[in-house]
Amino acid sequence: MAGIVAVFDFDKTIVDCDSDNWVVDELGFSARFDQLLHTLPWNTMMDKLMGEMHSGGIEIEQIAEVLRRIPIHPRVVPAIRAAHAFGCDLRIVSDANMFFIMTILEHLGIKDLFSEINTNPGFVNEEGRLRILPYHDFKTCPHGCPLCPPNMCKGLILERIQASAYAQNKRIIYSGDGAGDYCPTLKLGERDFVMPRKDYPLWELMLKNPSLIKAEVHEWTDGQNQEVGLLGIIQRIVSEEEEEKRTCNTRSAMASSISDCKLQTIVVAHEVLPPVLPVRQ
Repeated sequence: MAGIVAVFDFDKTIVDCDSDNWVVDELGFSARFDQLLHTLPWNTMMDKLMGEMHSGGIEIEQIAEVLRRIPIHPRVVPAIRAAHAFGCDLRIVSDANMFFIMTILEHLGIKDLFSEINTNPGFVNEEGRLRILPYHDFKTCPHGCPLCPPNMCKGLILERIQASAYAQNKRIIYSGDGAGDYCPTLKLGERDFVMPRKDYPLWELMLKNPSLIKAEVHEWTDGQNQEVGLLGIIQRIVSEEEEEKRTCNTRSAMASSISDCKLQTIVVAHEVLPPVLPVRQ
């Protein structure tokens, strides 16, 4: 089992667009989205839009069907399956919502490959209306991070993942694209890896002050490029782990051999020699 925790953003990282925008556009609410865009926090706005969709007669199955059609590069799912086969612990940290993500992952057949999904709560209430709530309750308990939106600080989530991973001597690979992925990227250590999508906000923010990034950087452009980069990093870490094990085994064998030699020397030194008999004249 590889000592790796692979953390993925979701929108524009696993799927190839923003799932919120995809649902809004496909169901004909783009104009209303534009009206609300600068009046409410994004997460709160999406909850309001889901309420208006429900009032307008759009049922939850229609939303689910739209999500099942979301564009995704054909090499992303094989890459995730391969990473899991290597023994990586796969996590999602996303500012989408649980209903969107679970619906898509179930459709792709990879939901059970992830040990943890960190995202905004998204659930269908008793009226059949989709509710989308903030990950952090910013009204009563703000997270206080100036880099992140009020509803979610991915850096705080990563710190919790790090504490567990580092305690087990695991390394982290973080793959993302957006400005919200910058905060957790700053928290990665020198043994970790970050995979920013080239020409997207995370990549641009990293370029502004690269000295702030401690992790090793591997940029990518599309799903195929992401697959090559991700599996290349994993194979490298696995090879390093195997080499470390061989080195440890060699040292252990050498130490055991030296110990045996010392023991034999001690035995010989303390061996009782036969008495010397007088020589007959």
